[in-house]
Order: sequence, then structure tokens, then C-alpha cells
Amino acid sequence: MAKCDVCDKSMFFGKKISITRSQISRRAKVKQKANVKRVRVVVDGTPKTMKVCTKCLKSGAVQRS
Repeated sequence: MAKCDVCDKSMFFGKKISITRSQISRRAKVKQKANVKRVRVVVDGTPKTMKVCTKCLKSGAVQRS
């Protein structure tokens, strides 16, 4: 399962509504996974491979090696 090692973001759930049909009767549950990448990150001065979501990469929560 895709899970971020920094912020623990993982799978999240929602509902998909079909616009072409009746919106009340056509609702389906949807599972979406977090956008997780395997990157080399500097942790305590040593490079380490971690699974990090793209939101943490963009915000600068981790430092790439």
C-alpha cells in the first residue's frame, strides 16, 4: 500500500457521482491512493531511500540527496 513515511498519508475514500444518470441512485465508492515516490533523502546526515508523497517534496519537508 502506498503510504508516505513523512506525513503518513495513505489511501483515502470518496464518492463518484455520475452526471449523465440520476445523481441520487448512481453513487459509487471510490478508493484513491496517495501520489508516493521512492526518493533518496538525507536523514541525520546520511542518505536513505524513503517513500515520500509529492506534497511533502514540494513543500520542502524533506531534503533530497
